[in-house]
Amino acid sequence: KGDLMSLEKIQSVVEVYIDSMKEASAEKVKEAFHPNGSVVGHLHGDFLEMSTDDFAGFVSSQEPSDVEFEILSTEIHGTTASVKVRDKYLGITFLDTLSLIEIDNEWSIYSKLFHVEE
Repeated sequence: KGDLMSLEKIQSVVEVYIDSMKEASAEKVKEAFHPNGSVVGHLHGDFLEMSTDDFAGFVSSQEPSDVEFEILSTEIHGTTASVKVRDKYLGITFLDTLSLIEIDNEWSIYSKLFHVEE
């Protein structure tokens, strides 16, 4: 039962993350991600490492746009979770591996590894 409640909370965090990109909202990035969170991966051959603040700035500098997404898998282990999400953003299809942590009953994304699908 605990896991079911966690699952719902985790899915809502993922939706806030997706909405942040749809709405170009720095506030929603900061709502979804832990303040010390990170976003890491390769884009156009370059290795990128961004903090939550960096990513919030990047997202808010884009035009609001539709984001198609599907949650591929969710694993919950106590206060940690891993979610795989495929999302199409800015014309690019990303496979995101999101690591979430629960602190004081609040879930947030602590790290996002992204892979660009060809």
